[in-house]
Formats: sequence, structure tokens, C-alpha cells
Amino acid sequence: MRFIPIKTPFFIGWFFPKYVWEKPTDKKTIYLTFDDGPTPEITAWVLDQLMKHNAKATFFCIGNNIESHPDLFKRIHSEGHSIGNHTKTHLKGWKSRLKDYLNDTEQAQSILEQNLLHANHLNQKLFRPPYGQIKKSQGRALIKNGYDIIMWSVLTFDWDKSLSKEDCLKNSLKAKSGDIVVFHDSIKASGNMQYALPHFLNYYSEKGYIFKEL
Repeated sequence: MRFIPIKTPFFIGWFFPKYVWEKPTDKKTIYLTFDDGPTPEITAWVLDQLMKHNAKATFFCIGNNIESHPDLFKRIHSEGHSIGNHTKTHLKGWKSRLKDYLNDTEQAQSILEQNLLHANHLNQKLFRPPYGQIKKSQGRALIKNGYDIIMWSVLTFDWDKSLSKEDCLKNSLKAKSGDIVVFHDSIKASGNMQYALPHFLNYYSEKGYIFKEL
């Protein structure tokens, strides 16, 4: 049984006001995000789709994947997308000690910064917790260390293999202006994501929306 809602209830922000759940705007703007890459089989395809629609996005990258695929990481950056930290080893926050979680995150940030093509991203440190799991102590420490913790307002559930690709698309189409939408550029999510993303981009482009990085 799924307990996480597709569309994040507005009152969640009351309980976690220091985390970013959406970016309110009076313009037709959606903030696309991709977690878990870079993945050779998937990320390049995602970048091609975004380019077709002049769309920008934010990629929350795993440190180990950046180390394994530095050229693909550099392509993300070179094409004008934002980069975020998704830990080095995709740690579960609820099962990790504070010291271990912070160390893993800082290792990922070091890898990320070493592979940036230029320093324009060093003024912002974006972080998304893997699985959406983060303890209050971890969140407080990361914010103190200068990170913006980016959550979401729409989950596509593209990684859920029990979900049909059509239902994944339906989930994504719940997005409204200012929403932060989560897809995954991972092998696990690829079946649903590669069906839903082109339809998603076409649908909102035809309605006059633009897609911006965080």
C-alpha cells in the first residue's frame, strides 16, 4: 500500500517550513527534477528530450555515479541544467547516523564541485534526500552547512514497477505552476519515465508552460 501522496498536501510545508516543496509563481512555470543519475543508458536520452523542448531541469546526482560517468555529468552542466547533491551512496537518512550522513553528503558535494565545468553553481548547494528520508537533525545540520533542501510537490512514482506507464503519466499531469516534479534518470524507473516524460513535455508545452531549473 502506498502512503506517500502523488501531490504533496499544502500543509506539509507548515511542518517542514525550511525545506523547499514548491516555488510559487504567477507564471506558467514547472520545475522538473531528475534523481539518481547520471546513468549512461538513461540520462543522455533525458537530455535529448529536454533539448527538444528548450526545457531546463535540475539533476540530483549520486556522487558515485558522477565519478563513474564524469563526461555525462559534464554534459548535464554544459547544457544549462542545475546540479544537486543526492549523497555519494544513496543513503537512507532514517537509517543513518548524523555523522555518517553528513560525511557521505560532503563527499558527494566535493565530487560534484570537482567535476563542474565552471564555478557558477558553487554559489548554491542544492540537496535532495534519497527516498525523501531525512531526520530533523540531518536537515538542521545541512541547512547550517549552506544547503537548500529541495523536496517536491509532485511525485510521478516512475520507479514503481507495479505502476503502469499510463498511470505514471497521469501522476505527472497533476502538476501546476510552481510545482517541483520528480522523475528519475535511473534504469529502474526508465520504463515508466521514458513513456511519461515526452507526453508530459508535449502536454505542458502546448499549454504555454516553460520548464526551469531550480
